[in-house]
Amino acid sequence: MVGLIIGLLVVGVAMGALIVARGVTGTVNDASDIQQQAAYAMRVIGQQLRQAGSLYLEPNTASASGSEVYMTPVSFEEKDFDSIKGTQSPLSFTSRYRRYKEAVHTGAAEQSLVRNCIGAPADDKPDRLIESAFSFSDNELRCGGNSAPAQPIISRVADFQVRYLQQNSTTDPGNVTIRYIDADNISATSAWDDVQALEVCMVLYGEEAIDMPAGSTYTGCDGTEVNMSTLTGPRARRMHIMFRNVFQLRSQGLIKEPT
Repeated sequence: MVGLIIGLLVVGVAMGALIVARGVTGTVNDASDIQQQAAYAMRVIGQQLRQAGSLYLEPNTASASGSEVYMTPVSFEEKDFDSIKGTQSPLSFTSRYRRYKEAVHTGAAEQSLVRNCIGAPADDKPDRLIESAFSFSDNELRCGGNSAPAQPIISRVADFQVRYLQQNSTTDPGNVTIRYIDADNISATSAWDDVQALEVCMVLYGEEAIDMPAGSTYTGCDGTEVNMSTLTGPRARRMHIMFRNVFQLRSQGLIKEPT
C-alpha cells in the first residue's frame, strides 16, 4: 500500500512537470510561428514595394567606347502609371512596376523573370505591368494581381495598418519635408507620385491557448496597450505580437533644390 501511494505521488509529480513543459513548449512554438509568418509577409511586401515604379532601361551602346562602358548612355521609358495606390476602407494597396523580358541562358527566347506576390503572370501573358494588390479582411492578409484572384498570404492577423510617407514639395521645393498620411487624404491623382514610402504595421496572434496572467498586454499599431487577458473569440488567451516596417519605393526620391 505504501509503495502504491509513493508510485502515485511520483506519477502525479511527473504529470505536473509534463504539463508545465508542454505549456512552455507550446508558447515557444507559437512565438516562433508568429515571427516566421511576420517575416514572410514583410519579405513579400518589401520585395514588391522596393520595385514599385521601376522602369526598363534602354541602353544606347552605339556611342560608348569599349574602355568606358560605364559611360554608356541609357534612356528611361515614359512613366504613365501609378507606382502605388491604395484605399483606407476597405484597407488595400497596390504596387506597380514595369514588366520586361530579357535574354536568359535556359532558353532561346527572351523571358520575363519578374513576378508579383503570388507568382503571376505567366510568361505567355501580355501584361505590361507587374501588379501586387494587398488587402486585409477576416483576419487574413491577402494578395492578388494581374487578373489572378487574391489568396491568403498569412492568417491570424489581428490588425493591419498602412501609412504613407508623402513628400511635401508644393510650396518650397528647396525645403522638402515628409509627412505621414492615409489613403483617404491622398485625393488628387498627382499626389500619389509624392508618396516616398509605406509604413506597414501588423499584429499577429498565436494558434494555441496559453495560461494568460491577468493584465497581460501588448502594444498595438496605434500605440495603445491592449489587455490580452480580456480578449474573446479566436483571440482569447492567445499570444499577440506587433511588427512594423517602412519600405521605400524604388522610383521615388527627394526633390533636389532647384539650381
